[in-house]
Amino acid sequence: MQIIYNVTVNIDDDHHEDWVVWMKTVHIPDVLNTGLFKEARLSKILAEEEGGKSYSIQYLCESMETLERYQAEHAPKLQAEHTKRYGGKFVAFRTLLRLEKSF
Repeated sequence: MQIIYNVTVNIDDDHHEDWVVWMKTVHIPDVLNTGLFKEARLSKILAEEEGGKSYSIQYLCESMETLERYQAEHAPKLQAEHTKRYGGKFVAFRTLLRLEKSF
């Protein structure tokens, strides 16, 4: 059963461009370099929001056990790096999805 680990982030307008570059060049590669995810996608949410830009980052892994390993061994450090760099400039929430079928 494949799992999609979805992180939705709203980043302040003033930090938006820096955040996108950092996510593409540092954070997402660091997450993938754990070896626990098969792929990642960064998508801009098209709905207009007051105060910031919103994105969905989706990471695909093989199982719930793999995700739990990521959360135990890697997530605290990687999330702390994000918060250190952008603390007070973003809000985020996480959603777990079970992939039923790819077409």
